[in-house]
Amino acid sequence: MEMLLQALASLMTFESFITVLVGVSAGLLIGSMPGLTATMALAVLLPFTFSMEALQGLIALGAVYMGSIYGGAFTAILINTPGTPSSIATTFDGYPMARQGKAFEALTAATLASVVGGLVGVAFLLILAPPLARLAVAFGPAEMFWVAMLGLTLVASLSSGSLLKGMLGGCIGMLLSTIGVSPVGGETRFTFGFPPLQGGIELIVALIGLFVIPELLTMAAEGKGALPREGKFGKREASIRQVARTVFSKPVNLVRSCLIGQIIAIIPGAGGNVTSLVAYNEARRFSKDPKSFGKGNVEGIVASESSNNVMVAGSMIPLLTLGIPGAPPDAIILGVLLLHGLRPGLDLFTETGVLTNGFILSMGLAALMLLPVGLLGARLIHRIVIRTPYYFMVPCIAMVTILGTFSLRNSLLDVAIMLTLGCAGYFLRLIGIHAAPIVLGLILGGIAEQGYVQTMLAAVTDPIPWLRLLSNTLSKVLAAMVLLGVATALVPIWLQRSGRLDKASPDKRGEP
Repeated sequence: MEMLLQALASLMTFESFITVLVGVSAGLLIGSMPGLTATMALAVLLPFTFSMEALQGLIALGAVYMGSIYGGAFTAILINTPGTPSSIATTFDGYPMARQGKAFEALTAATLASVVGGLVGVAFLLILAPPLARLAVAFGPAEMFWVAMLGLTLVASLSSGSLLKGMLGGCIGMLLSTIGVSPVGGETRFTFGFPPLQGGIELIVALIGLFVIPELLTMAAEGKGALPREGKFGKREASIRQVARTVFSKPVNLVRSCLIGQIIAIIPGAGGNVTSLVAYNEARRFSKDPKSFGKGNVEGIVASESSNNVMVAGSMIPLLTLGIPGAPPDAIILGVLLLHGLRPGLDLFTETGVLTNGFILSMGLAALMLLPVGLLGARLIHRIVIRTPYYFMVPCIAMVTILGTFSLRNSLLDVAIMLTLGCAGYFLRLIGIHAAPIVLGLILGGIAEQGYVQTMLAAVTDPIPWLRLLSNTLSKVLAAMVLLGVATALVPIWLQRSGRLDKASPDKRGEP
């Protein structure tokens, strides 16, 4: 406790506050630009921290990390384009709300959920780092396979009325995830003679192509902006109170999403995109009105944004305790720690405990700073989006996306893949196959494949190899959740087709 108080005192300086404020603002700006990820933001900032004290450098990186993850919600809500991969699930309900003239409500809900998620993540990091790090070690290949399968059950809620088209989209995404070198065996697949394809399709490239380009083509074809000009933003103060009541009136959704985000965040390699998708799926599954998801349900935004901001501090648990980065941006923070002679492990919490706790507390301060920065920035960014003519916005966004895609790996092939996927996504959307299930399959396909193949290789001498997928309690619980998810999606369809749902409907019986 004494060390924690000393860390708090070291943080209470004007310099630290300015560093957090500038870091959060810069992160918000970068995160709201499609193609510019949190990893890229931290990588750009890294050289500037060389001349800083160790604590100030870590404060700056933590603030940019927190701001950039939150910033992805802005473009996800306003132009249906996730600024970062962890904001994919925010587009499902955020953009429909913005189209209904509820942009401020959606952005405020995202801000409040992000603040809560960020603070909960910091609390978890301070209190539960060692036991949660041990839980992360318990996730082997079989558990990762079931986590991926659990996320894939989300296809049912992204199908827009047609489960078959949703599943088709998910299959397309899983096929795309097989392009390149096999994650386990090392075989080259579906490169069609192009060696650059051995690295597979970069997730950010696919995200930009599948989400941005179809939206731009739609805006150009219809001659309309991303949001209707007559859309009302709402009175700020009144709306904040109303939205806060809405968000906190469902504490179970908030707590469940934070727990899901925290547990998945400590699994190295899972990342914020998986946390937000799984949290969104569970919010829909346990909701009393699951059909409203995807049409503008604020619970979906709360689930997505709270879980992906928990991930920011949560992914630090394996980093600070075991030296294992929980997400790509954590690898950059690990580099800064090593640069200043700090090695992850017990010594980080004892010999340099003031510095470590100061860094953790600064992320809590950054989470609180999201509130004023986000709410002030929301109205400004919304105004820019609705007042900018589409014939100006379309080429500007196209230029930013092309530059962002090229800057990922300085590769023109990435730009070509992005444009190809974007055009394909536009035509697929015309026949009812949306981008979300495709991206879901792309993200989770590789995780599922790696988990399954590694499990089967480990069980090659077993009499029944596939039983290794259910070899412990954790994997059995995850498998049961997958079955529950599939049943939740298929049973209502079976009831409806058999006519039993209509007979059981209260409306049909004349009940209130």
